[in-house]
Amino acid sequence: MINRFILSVATTSSAFALPAATPARDYPVQAVPFTGVQVADAFWSPRLETNRLVTIPYAFEKCEETGRIDNFAKAGKLKEGRFQGIFFNDSDVFKVIEGAAYALANHPDPALEACVDGVIDKIAAAQEPDGYLYTARSLCGDDYMPPGGRERWSDIGSGHELYNVGHLYEGAIAYFQATGKRKLLDVALKNADLICATFGPGKRENPPGHQQIEIGLARLYRITGDEKYLRQAKFFLDARGRPAGHALYGEYSQDHKPVVDQEEAVGHAVRAAYMYTGMADVAALTGDPSYVTAIRRIWEDVVGRKLYITGGIGAAGGHEGFGAEYFLPNRTAYCETCASVANAMWNHRMFLWTGDGQYMDVLERVIYNAFLSGISMHGDRFFYPNRLESFTGESRSPWFDCACCPANIVRFLPSIPGYAYAHRDNELFVSLFIGGTARVPLADQTVRVRQETRYPWEGRTRFTLHPERTGRFGVRLRIPGWARNRPAPGKLYRFDDTSNWRPELRVNGEGAAFEIRDGYARIERSWQAGDVIEWSLPMPVRRVLASDLIEDDRGRVALERGPVVFCLEGVDQPNGYVQNLVIPDDSALWTSFGAELLGGVQTVGGEAEVVRRDAEGNPAPDGRQDFRAIPYYAWAHRERCPMTVWPARELSAAKPLPGPTLAYRSRITVSRGGAVSALNDQLEPRNSIDHSNPFFHWWPQKGTVEWVEYAFPEPTRVSSVEVYWFDDTGIGECRLPASWRLLARVDGEWKPVTDPDAYGVKADTYNRCVFEPITAEALRLEVQLQKDWAAGIHEWKVE
Repeated sequence: MINRFILSVATTSSAFALPAATPARDYPVQAVPFTGVQVADAFWSPRLETNRLVTIPYAFEKCEETGRIDNFAKAGKLKEGRFQGIFFNDSDVFKVIEGAAYALANHPDPALEACVDGVIDKIAAAQEPDGYLYTARSLCGDDYMPPGGRERWSDIGSGHELYNVGHLYEGAIAYFQATGKRKLLDVALKNADLICATFGPGKRENPPGHQQIEIGLARLYRITGDEKYLRQAKFFLDARGRPAGHALYGEYSQDHKPVVDQEEAVGHAVRAAYMYTGMADVAALTGDPSYVTAIRRIWEDVVGRKLYITGGIGAAGGHEGFGAEYFLPNRTAYCETCASVANAMWNHRMFLWTGDGQYMDVLERVIYNAFLSGISMHGDRFFYPNRLESFTGESRSPWFDCACCPANIVRFLPSIPGYAYAHRDNELFVSLFIGGTARVPLADQTVRVRQETRYPWEGRTRFTLHPERTGRFGVRLRIPGWARNRPAPGKLYRFDDTSNWRPELRVNGEGAAFEIRDGYARIERSWQAGDVIEWSLPMPVRRVLASDLIEDDRGRVALERGPVVFCLEGVDQPNGYVQNLVIPDDSALWTSFGAELLGGVQTVGGEAEVVRRDAEGNPAPDGRQDFRAIPYYAWAHRERCPMTVWPARELSAAKPLPGPTLAYRSRITVSRGGAVSALNDQLEPRNSIDHSNPFFHWWPQKGTVEWVEYAFPEPTRVSSVEVYWFDDTGIGECRLPASWRLLARVDGEWKPVTDPDAYGVKADTYNRCVFEPITAEALRLEVQLQKDWAAGIHEWKVE
């Protein structure tokens, strides 16, 4: 049966392939599959081993503990029980199988393979006779109902029937390619045949709400050669934005206009980047250039207006997606780990279309920063969002109810070596600097490459080439954007200085001439076995400045060395704070390698000014201190403490330490709620919806009477208060309160203050209340929340 397949080079999210003939059309540049790359790298080898030995088994355990695997057994009548979890949980199991397959491809493991086989047996049992597979619907009943109820395909916009099986296809192909076992592949093909028979012109014409199946269908076409799968992927793309076949889902699902007419990245970031990836795949396999024209426009929008310095995308947590132009907040940055995976996949496809290094610049920025932050060094703790600033610190989680990110990490991390090398005709591309060996098939022969490097900590890399025979071919070595005075494509970010450095390239110990083309140093000559290329990229610490259009980054600086973005954590600073530090432009910076710190990392240091509010409440310098910065990916591994990627470079951008005001010296108690320190931290909000500073709130309480209280250090004469209300209309469920009043405690007794002039509930300003002076032990704000709404406070001042 295997012979009926066309085993083709599969340019996929994993760059995985079996060596065989290619489809009639394909990407101009072809990736070397990760099975053709053997990693021996000080940075990546430990992470790949941790993923194989820790993360994959851990993910299977969690899928078992949370009922994800049991759902298949129940749907297959292998055991009794109701559906557990969220309606898209099937996809997590498929993704973990895909990651396990990638591990098995390079490291045979009978125990892991037996585990996967057992899970596949349950998946196969759950499949209905005609190929349908969606445990949430198979197990629906009076105690559980997925979106759309009992009827198949009844809510494609909100349900995940098609999204789930897209991951099934990828996992099934990967496992077949790794082991030769086709049981799961048969399940996938049977399901895909049902999809093709159900959806299309004159049939069901609505596309999936959550894109991903397009990628999986393209992979099925690659491995089978059956064009119906490619046609189906194209149909799902072309159906978007066309109201004739369905009620449009809107921008959230990129269904507001036809995909070829879309010009900017909108909506849910993961859905969007999966769609752009699928468009690139379908364009490569069909030769349709309109898709590529569209995703190039969209890519320009992202790198020009919506990309974080870490490579993360999706700034808005409310819809896990893209915000308005230049909306890149740090404290509330969403930057979902899944979005980083999808962004890397999309940029790799763009590189394969063009051979342009700028796309690999973005991919590299993602994998060393935004993506790697999502997984702990121990391999069993995860971030879902990846903030760029925290006032109190955060901890990675063991798992999530919605566990798309851990499962995506499992499959993406072992695929990274497959992004390092590529080939086009008689040219060999080196896009990532990862130690080890690779076999690169060129037009005339196969070349074995050995790469030795300590990247990303050092910029020197040594390549030893072993062509099958002496012959002429081209070698392209990527010159990263950061080595060409460009932190990232587009104009969002720039270095504060310009380097005149030119890359250094030597062949067999002698300087060699090269041309720079599309971000690569290209050298073409006759090569023989044992030829050595030495490639040098100097790595000074660079200061990165953001466009003034990014409000949160004005007056701030990011530190970068090579591809690694750094952050300041409180645990490394003398006073435990980071937001109050100013790193002046003239402050000398140093760097050193800490072999015992966080598994071995480069650190950056220098001298910073400390900012504190003076007696009048104004920000003022309060001495200088040394600071230390660590790689952003390594934060939140020691203790919960403040962190920032963008420390201030100007006094006006710092968050000063509080001055000794009466409010700051008071003890705070509240009826309920958290983040009480926000009430008197003296951080001025820009407006009521401001999320850049901490705020106090009573959510999820709604319509109740709540209170906050200042207990003074000693009885104090007071006569006014100012309250700045928090209101997140359009984002959350906090609104201005219905009303409030002020009480004072005198001799242990609470009573309303006398002659208050106003209890204001205005937004975007302080609401001042003046009352008859009184010597009090404490003050209490008593707040009536609006019906059906919560409320919150940015700042409460007392005079």
